[in-house]
Amino acid sequence: MNGRTLALLLSLVLVPLSTHSLAQEPDQSGEPMKLYAIFFSFTAQGTENIRESPARVETAKEIVRSMGGEMKTFYGILGSEFDTIFIVEAPGEEAVAKMALAIASGGNVRTKTHRLFTEEQYGNLISELP
Repeated sequence: MNGRTLALLLSLVLVPLSTHSLAQEPDQSGEPMKLYAIFFSFTAQGTENIRESPARVETAKEIVRSMGGEMKTFYGILGSEFDTIFIVEAPGEEAVAKMALAIASGGNVRTKTHRLFTEEQYGNLISELP
């Protein structure tokens, strides 16, 4: 997937999310949680067992919760190399990496994870450029 395709896909997913609360709650240490997109592609095994996918989504949501994260939303995706996407809050990169690896360890999906920034965070980043 090239950068343009990813940007378009994220804009299609995140624009509708603006109606949802994406306020990032602090984690247990008081630090604000970070927002991530985890893209999932079905493996051959995942496709063969597609009828079990809704139960696997519930299991994945529990994995995210058990590792200190929160699943904000889920979407199925058509017309992409990815089949589904989670938008999650997690304490940081190590936590979200563990979440993605734990979910993928079932052998039903491959993952690709991206850090997301709210409009306010993005504006702050830009304002701090030299």
